[in-house]
Amino acid sequence: MNNGERMRVNGEREEDEDEDDVDGEGLEAWERSYADERSWESLQEDESGLLRPIDNMILYHAQFRRRLRALAAATNSTTARIQKGLIRYLYIVVDLSRAASEMDYRPSRMAVVAKHVEAFIREFFDQNPLSHIGLMTIKDGVAQCLTELGGSPESHVKALMGKLECSGDASLQNALDLVHEYLTQIPSYGHREVLILYSALSTCDPGDIMETVQNCKKSKIRCSVIGLSAEMFICKHLCQETGGLYSVALDESHFKELLLEHAPPPPAIAEFAIANLIRMGFPQRAAEGSVAICSCHKEVKVGGGYTCPRCKARVCELPTECCICGLTLVSSPHLARSYHHLFPIAPFDEVSSSRQIDPQHRLQKTCFGCQQCILNSGNKSSLYVACPKCKKYFCLDCDIYIHESLHNCPGCESLRHS
Repeated sequence: MNNGERMRVNGEREEDEDEDDVDGEGLEAWERSYADERSWESLQEDESGLLRPIDNMILYHAQFRRRLRALAAATNSTTARIQKGLIRYLYIVVDLSRAASEMDYRPSRMAVVAKHVEAFIREFFDQNPLSHIGLMTIKDGVAQCLTELGGSPESHVKALMGKLECSGDASLQNALDLVHEYLTQIPSYGHREVLILYSALSTCDPGDIMETVQNCKKSKIRCSVIGLSAEMFICKHLCQETGGLYSVALDESHFKELLLEHAPPPPAIAEFAIANLIRMGFPQRAAEGSVAICSCHKEVKVGGGYTCPRCKARVCELPTECCICGLTLVSSPHLARSYHHLFPIAPFDEVSSSRQIDPQHRLQKTCFGCQQCILNSGNKSSLYVACPKCKKYFCLDCDIYIHESLHNCPGCESLRHS
């Protein structure tokens, strides 16, 4: 009887443990973040009893805090008269060793990195129209260059998506040597950077990596590393010596935030911040029916393209350097879009709850940008902000759009024109 009771009790305990696993309590923290945790419980009702969409307040607040930190750093850099590198030459090194096939990021580290690198490349060229990007991979102890430095996001994304295979070990030294070989050919006015997305917990190097780190430091290469597994001493030492940033991602959303922090141009290194005059050319777009040999692809192309004003050579896209005469070719919108990095718009002030109740400030009930009601605005956050200069109120959506895309305050611009 005792054995039977014991077996029955053990059986009940085992069933309880199985039920706990079904409920999600037996899952790891990273597994619960991807599991369906009763999303129907987050539905809300409005005043009329209709269902509202799921509230995205947490997402908005996370973006809001990230933008405030970035803008505060940019404002401090401007007030301290720290130069910024607007013409950047950045190599993105993606670790495709066997560690990138781990599944702690769903579906794998490799898939998560590829997805966010694609978004980062497009965001990078949106904020840095005069800059260039190149892609490299490290696997089987060898570093390989996928794409040369260029200004076409589509070519970089296409090359990366065609090489997503994981194998072997990672070699940090071989990647730095290859990056050093390419970036030493960059002109002195260009800011040399490398961003390493490292998944492994070790590095298989053929020589002394400390010597390679010193070579990168002497060549003014700013090295930054984002780790996907754990902190490594050599990565931290590399970033400290070259003036870069080292961080370790906690989850997928944190990795996305860390990656997007490298999109705005960083402050230039103090001893290397030397002002230079750069000769640039503004080419004209060729007629649609014209036939010419493209100097960058060495092919005959019909229509489109741009003509170098110095040597009359044909190039496919801007910005770029003329393959014949070496002139930097840009367009006037590229220079205009780089202007906001030098004079960033000031962060808006968050309106406190006591100020919302104050009768003196209840005149502006609509957002100045989208003209939507900022009080009880449905599925939007009830938080709203005010410009410190023109004192106009904006909702959180317009605030994020103004600071991350528009880079001009509509209230200040309207006062200026009036």
